[in-house]
Amino acid sequence: MQEQRPATPQELDEDTLAFVRRVFGFARAGEAGELATLLGQGLPPNLRNERGDSLLMLACYHGHVDAARVLLDHGADPEIMNDAGQAPLHGAAFKGDLPVATLLLDRGAQPDNAGPNGKTALMFAAMFNRTDIARLLLARGADPFRLDADGNSILDAARKMGAAETTELIAAATNER
Repeated sequence: MQEQRPATPQELDEDTLAFVRRVFGFARAGEAGELATLLGQGLPPNLRNERGDSLLMLACYHGHVDAARVLLDHGADPEIMNDAGQAPLHGAAFKGDLPVATLLLDRGAQPDNAGPNGKTALMFAAMFNRTDIARLLLARGADPFRLDADGNSILDAARKMGAAETTELIAAATNER
């Protein structure tokens, strides 16, 4: 029996491509109702685009907590990473979106999940001076001593980016100065 492979964009007809573009647009725009309807009709909740971004990643990155909740309610996996090695929690940390980060953690996102580059959501929060997100991640068990794939600490990353508040927070959490 031959294994089936997914169709490539070149193999899909224009109507199908337009539908798929619309679905990803719903995630980016936070159209929770539209997503709920389609998911209820069998749309796969972990559908990904050509960059590996899941519907959940797009909803979270764009700050749409209600759309993210609908996707999670229908089985979206909060740990799926895109081609850049980032999960939805990384996107929420980068954007500084506390409600989205809280929802993801409440629904199973792991605070120390890291892609091939070794960067965790706490590293993103520290680098971009997202103190509320950093506090949340630390409270939920994120390891402030983690190193990225190049051996850089979270504290070093915050310092390099000039993120004064998170540098202070991570220094206190690691007893470093």
